[in-house]
Amino acid sequence: MVVLDISIVNVALPSMRSSLGLTAAGQQWIVNAYTLVFGGCLLFGGRAADIYGLRRAFTVGLALFTASSLVGGLAQSGGMLVAARAVQGLGAAVLAPATLSLITTTYREPAARTRALTAWGATAATGGAFGAVAGGLLTNAFGWRAVMFVNVPIGAALLVASLATLEELAADRPRRTLDLPGTVTVTGGLALFIYAIVTTDTHAWGSLHTLGLIALSLVILAAFVVIELRSPDPTVPLGIFRNLALAGANAIALLLGGLIAAQIFFMSLYLQQVLDYSPLHAGFVLLIPTAGAFAASIVSGKLTGRLGPRTILIGGPLLGAIGSLWLSQLDASGGVFLPFALPALVTVLGCASCFVPMTVSATAGVDIRDAGLASGLINSSRQIGSAVGLAALVTVATSHTTSLLHEGGHSVGSALTSGYDRGFLVTAVMALAMALVAALVLPRIPTRKKQPAEQAVALESS
Repeated sequence: MVVLDISIVNVALPSMRSSLGLTAAGQQWIVNAYTLVFGGCLLFGGRAADIYGLRRAFTVGLALFTASSLVGGLAQSGGMLVAARAVQGLGAAVLAPATLSLITTTYREPAARTRALTAWGATAATGGAFGAVAGGLLTNAFGWRAVMFVNVPIGAALLVASLATLEELAADRPRRTLDLPGTVTVTGGLALFIYAIVTTDTHAWGSLHTLGLIALSLVILAAFVVIELRSPDPTVPLGIFRNLALAGANAIALLLGGLIAAQIFFMSLYLQQVLDYSPLHAGFVLLIPTAGAFAASIVSGKLTGRLGPRTILIGGPLLGAIGSLWLSQLDASGGVFLPFALPALVTVLGCASCFVPMTVSATAGVDIRDAGLASGLINSSRQIGSAVGLAALVTVATSHTTSLLHEGGHSVGSALTSGYDRGFLVTAVMALAMALVAALVLPRIPTRKKQPAEQAVALESS
């Protein structure tokens, strides 16, 4: 539900824009308000789970997420909807680390943990792609408000089930405190940075407005680093990045988050704004990469124990880069299956295969006392990458489209498609960077075929 809500609004964005009178930037903030607060507060949510308990964090986050979904569905203005999405992101930031921590603390045996993380990773990978499908079905049948309301009955049922079934783990860790200054500075710095990127549609990249906001955001983020170095109980103990597997996995997560968010965004808009598909039709077309995401996650989970995460995190992004390069050749007059659906399937197969090995790398060898931190960190990296990457890539695509329209000689459809092509080309570069990080940073883990249990132990000890 948390991952799905990143993308479920994408197909509904045109309907939201016309219904609430949103600008193009306001439309983008329906997505960014969620991903930004989600990503910025995940470290806070992960530490809160460590301090106050996983069951309590899970239920509080779920309640907040569900209530804000209801408010968003009732929104009467763009500002109200964006605010509800921001609060929804806060609930997700508390909820998401608790889900992963519940798995890593419940399944102590490495092979069992890898199987559990495979199920978790398949859900995460499929959720993003399935969100576009669900968004199309709901928007077509009931209108855009349904993409918000759908969380309410599901969240209420999960809340009852969690209160009935989850048990709080005994506190076997020293008392810790929340690092509010660190949370405020990292969230504020990221918000300001993304705002600077988003507003480049009205302010040039070299303008005082843009450069000033970026400089101020970097100062705030530098203050966050200083706070973390001096804090007796920091949100992010910077020494944790000495673990190369964790550091490399988080770098890959940053790139993967931006890549997937932008691709789903461009795919949804291409189908509706260029090919003139209805939300329902667009959703059905996107079922093809959705099925690929699920299959890739399951297969990569099984292969991770045999080959090690490093191998998958090199091969998967390379396949994703091929699909992205293929997508960058789209044109406004083409069909859908061969020129669009097939390369979309290829890139999703490659990218979705990264979820399980990335999560395994990020959580292997982490002390149980820091399970929430590691879980929050990998989720935070992916969501921060999603917010920053989406903002940057949409700006790249929009700038190119606007430039072509100003030149003249291009239809709106061809100009939009050319902008999306430029965005897909950048995602191909990001995928190649993921493979490079995996090759250069992630440690080699010895594996022996037909002995997955021993491989999992080796993975855990690394």
